[in-house]
This record gives sequence, C-alpha cells and structure tokens, in this order.
Amino acid sequence: MHTPSAHGDAQYLLGLYLNDHLAGSTAGVDLLNRAANNHHGSPFGPPLERLAREVAQDRESLKDIMRTLDVPERRSRAALGWLGEKAGRLKLNGRLFSRSPLSDVLELEAMRMGVQGKRSCWLTLHTLAASDRRLDAARLAGLLARAEEQSDVLEELRTRCAVRAFTAGHAGAARTARAKPRPRGAF
Repeated sequence: MHTPSAHGDAQYLLGLYLNDHLAGSTAGVDLLNRAANNHHGSPFGPPLERLAREVAQDRESLKDIMRTLDVPERRSRAALGWLGEKAGRLKLNGRLFSRSPLSDVLELEAMRMGVQGKRSCWLTLHTLAASDRRLDAARLAGLLARAEEQSDVLEELRTRCAVRAFTAGHAGAARTARAKPRPRGAF
C-alpha cells in the first residue's frame, strides 16, 4: 500500500527520471541535427535527417507524456543536456582543429547510446502502463519499436564509418589528408 509520502517520493523520482531523459533528448536532437547538417548531400545525409526529425518528434512525445503524468519540465535539466552535447564535441580524435574519421564513429556511437537510453525510457513507461491508466501502452509500444529501428539504422551507419576509419586503405588516406580539411558531408 502506498502512503502519501511514498506516492510523493515515487512521483518525485519519476519526475527526475523523465527530466533526465528530456535533457538527453535535447542533446540528442542537437547532435543529430548537427550530424545531418554536416553530411547533407552525402549518402549519410538522408538517414540522419530522418532520424533528427524522428528524435525531435520523440522529444515532443516525452513532453506530452510528462504533462499527462503531471511531471513539470525542469528547464535547468534540459539546459544541462544542451551543455553536455556541446561539451561532447571536445573529444580526442587525433586532430586538434578538424574532424577525423574517428569523429564520425564516436558521434554515431553517442547517438546510438542516446537512442538506447530512450528505448529504456519507453520500456519503463510501457511497464508502468500496466498499473497507470494515464499511460497509453499502444503509443509506448510504437515509440519503443521506433527506437529499436533508429538504433539499427545508427548501428549500420556506425559500422560503415568504423570500417572506413579503421581499415588500412582508409587510414593511410586519412593520414595524408590531415593537412587539408575534409569536404563537408564526407564520412
């Protein structure tokens, strides 16, 4: 049996959990938009553009669910997600001022981890839907399926980038290309 304080604690923890996921989705939308923009006109552009749109829609779905559950949006946590995405750009990729093939691999891994986290959130909410009528289990099942498809697409792109970055032919080309910037959209 839930006491009022136990229910309040559960609601508070759920609010923290959902706001953390909202912050992560803010970072994910920014990262996907930047990746889609960087690869506009390349074979990677269309799937990244589609993923950026879908993740933005998923973020709005999360906000709708939060409103349904009476969970206030904590803008300070969303701002931390935004800052985290910006800080994530400061990674060691073997180059000081330019992108390397490793940059693409690491960014795609980060995007996939974000989608996996979102999938876990949808799964948690889907589980809670069994005891909370405010949650729409069918909608959550659809969001869960979409997250799985998004993860598969990101893994396929990541694998292609990893092969290009870590095979002898491409690695040699990458070493000779250090002196000149890579063209926009090149993976």
